Amino acid sequence: MSDYSDHDKHEDMQVLHSMGYAQELERRMSQFSNFAVSFSIICILSGGINSLAQATSGAGGAAIGIGWPLGCFISLVFAVAMAQISSAYPTAGGLYHWGSILGNRFTGWLTAWFNLLGLVTVLGAINVGTYYFFMGSFGTPYFGLEDTTTTRILFLAVITGAQALVNHMGIGLTAKLTDFSGYLIFVTSILLAIVCLAAADSYDIGRLFTFSNFSGEAGGNVWPENSGTWVFLLGLLLPIYTITGYDASAHTSEETVKAATSVPRGMVSSVLWSALFGYIMLCSFVLMIPTSVTNADGTTTDGMVAAAAQGWNVFFWTMDTQVNPVLKDILYFLILIAQWLCGLATVTSVSRMIFAFSRDGGLPFSRGLSKVSPSFRTPVAAIWTGSILSVLFVWGSSLVSIGETPVYTVVVSCTVIFLFFSFAIPIALGLFAWGTSKWDKMGPWNLGEGVFKLFAVLSIIAMALIFILGIQPPNDWALYITVGFLVLTAIIWFGLESRRFKGPPIGDEVLRRKAEIAAAEKAVGQV
Repeated sequence: MSDYSDHDKHEDMQVLHSMGYAQELERRMSQFSNFAVSFSIICILSGGINSLAQATSGAGGAAIGIGWPLGCFISLVFAVAMAQISSAYPTAGGLYHWGSILGNRFTGWLTAWFNLLGLVTVLGAINVGTYYFFMGSFGTPYFGLEDTTTTRILFLAVITGAQALVNHMGIGLTAKLTDFSGYLIFVTSILLAIVCLAAADSYDIGRLFTFSNFSGEAGGNVWPENSGTWVFLLGLLLPIYTITGYDASAHTSEETVKAATSVPRGMVSSVLWSALFGYIMLCSFVLMIPTSVTNADGTTTDGMVAAAAQGWNVFFWTMDTQVNPVLKDILYFLILIAQWLCGLATVTSVSRMIFAFSRDGGLPFSRGLSKVSPSFRTPVAAIWTGSILSVLFVWGSSLVSIGETPVYTVVVSCTVIFLFFSFAIPIALGLFAWGTSKWDKMGPWNLGEGVFKLFAVLSIIAMALIFILGIQPPNDWALYITVGFLVLTAIIWFGLESRRFKGPPIGDEVLRRKAEIAAAEKAVGQV
């Protein structure tokens, strides 16, 4: 690579060696590629579209015009704080490593499990979203497919298998596709915005700042009936849950050139660009919603009211109502590709977390899960294990319900909370560890001690808000699942792992690993 000299390569390897790890994975990702993998997982064309009803069937236009930038800022405070830590500790499975170095074996182990469970189930949720988008755009209208458990699981098995296969074949191919995904998201979101504005009846900018309350039946029961203030706060979950996945930049640290600067820039820039282009796209969509809708009896209904009543179908309903069919299908096709690439990048992130945690003996069958293919320089077993677990999660959780709510829906909400917990733990630890022997030197990407501490405190406050919002009906069972998980982890840690799990190499252990590092690098052909 033209921007990666032998000197850069040597420096990256030295940093990795200083933390006790071998350069087994292949460093082929540029700074843009590192940005693109996070940008692809965030994918405003996935979460921003598939979860749009959380806004339109809640507080209406204000949930986008005001709620989107507010929710994106909440995600940004996590990204900035994590970016500062990532510059000092650029390793695969970064959050686990940070949790261990800045805290202790237990905090690292807990961070790893929170992040791992979140990543596996979110991969399933992303591909389920792709399935429902496919069914609404092409599956049912063109192929007459019906939504059944069998159809859903077969679809997931095929697309997740394809994502795993691409990841299996090397980071070079994966990086090329996620680079393409980055450009595709930029282009498609702007194209969608232009089409929306061209199809709009009028440009009523006031819609974007008008608060409504469509909770309950008025919003297709997307949210249970609540006060207007609470519905607006719940709508913040749309940007918060969409603008996540930026930890992928940290997970691919060992495959990124000049990681100590490329990784933090990738994390922060992926959030900023997603926030900006998502805002343009979603505001344009809200403006495209019809001014009024004529009912079968000849009466008219306000367009925002009619859109809210569509619930989760609001995107397809509005596109069918306002956009030319041919142009609409072209957009659907581009969005579908972007959503598949979103899952592809998520497989990369999941597998690197499994690899990194297994490398230190944190998972069952760790020796196999941490093995890197000499041919492809990828953690093959970790790739396929994470992918298979995500499909099994969707299949198993779809078969059971808690009342009228599928377990799948509750667990997804809960595990997104787990993801943010895995962000918040090392950030909180870093807040107290900075200036001590655990962390006495910032990385080359340095915003300053004061900025880091400010964003770390804001992250802790934001985590409390996300947790409170995430356990509200219809996902109130998420509270019990979270508490149950914490009780289970305490039992496992004190009953087994506290004696068995050694954590990442620290201090003298790093020096003792020199021979192992050399042998591991020789095994994969690393010079």
